[in-house]
Amino acid sequence: MKLLTRYLAREIYSSIGLVFGSLLMLFAFLDFIHELSVMGYGQYSLGYVVVFVVLTIPGHIYELFPVAVLIGTIVALVQMAARSELTIYRASGASTAQMLGALSKIALPMIMISFLCGELISPPSERMAQKLRLKALNSQVSMQAFRSGVWVKDDLSFVNVKSVMPDTSLSDIDIYAFDETFHLKTIIRARQASFVQPGTWLLKDVLQTRFDKLGVSTQAMPDQEWKSALTPGILSVMLVVPEQMSAYDLYKYTTHLKENKQQSARYEIAMWNKLVYPFALLVMMVLALPFASYQRRAGGISVMVFMGIVLGLVFHFAGRLVASLGSLNDWQPLFSATAMTGVFLLIGAFMLWQVERR
Repeated sequence: MKLLTRYLAREIYSSIGLVFGSLLMLFAFLDFIHELSVMGYGQYSLGYVVVFVVLTIPGHIYELFPVAVLIGTIVALVQMAARSELTIYRASGASTAQMLGALSKIALPMIMISFLCGELISPPSERMAQKLRLKALNSQVSMQAFRSGVWVKDDLSFVNVKSVMPDTSLSDIDIYAFDETFHLKTIIRARQASFVQPGTWLLKDVLQTRFDKLGVSTQAMPDQEWKSALTPGILSVMLVVPEQMSAYDLYKYTTHLKENKQQSARYEIAMWNKLVYPFALLVMMVLALPFASYQRRAGGISVMVFMGIVLGLVFHFAGRLVASLGSLNDWQPLFSATAMTGVFLLIGAFMLWQVERR
């Protein structure tokens, strides 16, 4: 069985590598075409476009891993079946359970690579790509949850930020501070805010309005320290969508949202999806195994590959749809993140059962 596992691994890894290369070239080309529409604005030249496309590749690797594994495994197994190699293995006593065990061993390194890519490589690479693009375009990141900007609750204060710059400094900030009885104490308006150290920001061009029993007083200051639990890490979620953040960053941000009694469903779903997504590779291999029963009279290899592409795309887009519906309808985050993986596992198990019945 060890010989079969090594041979299967070589065939499957080579097929997955070819599929990955094709998919990445396709998505990189589409990204390149999309970026050409804004090339020429500011300093965004062809060189910046190429660097941006290269930096987004790790994100595509993570997203496309299950699709590539499904298609690559189907191609490898169907070709082996067409050459009657799997028939020989079955005749020598290799059972379906042993085949599943072999595929699990083959999937384990890819699960680790997928997890590391999603946690350590893709998030900083995507953040770097977005910062590079914004800097080259002489732009700033809009935080338009509303027309007035994004509102963040920070303990007893409500913070309104119009925009966050690529270096995560803030511009046009309004801070509304309330007391324990929810009476407005002060309104602080600043042109800019820079992060100094954990828990401290430096506000510049400050106008402070204070409300007390004696009336209303206004004071202008060149700078002022602002104590806040907000950090550039929390605010950097405005540069990268939740699906491209690391599970650790998502955990920190959902904790911050819950502490401030804000909606966190989308970020919780993304966090659970980050933890579950690598194991979808094993599910894709289970789903591909029934294709090993391929016979030449049942159709061509191209038909099987087409079916694999369709199943992979359905998994990819249906997973996003369920996650979006879960966020909108406030479904249980773990369910929203694992629903499609569970459905495809059941489909694969049913297909295996059908094959074993023949």
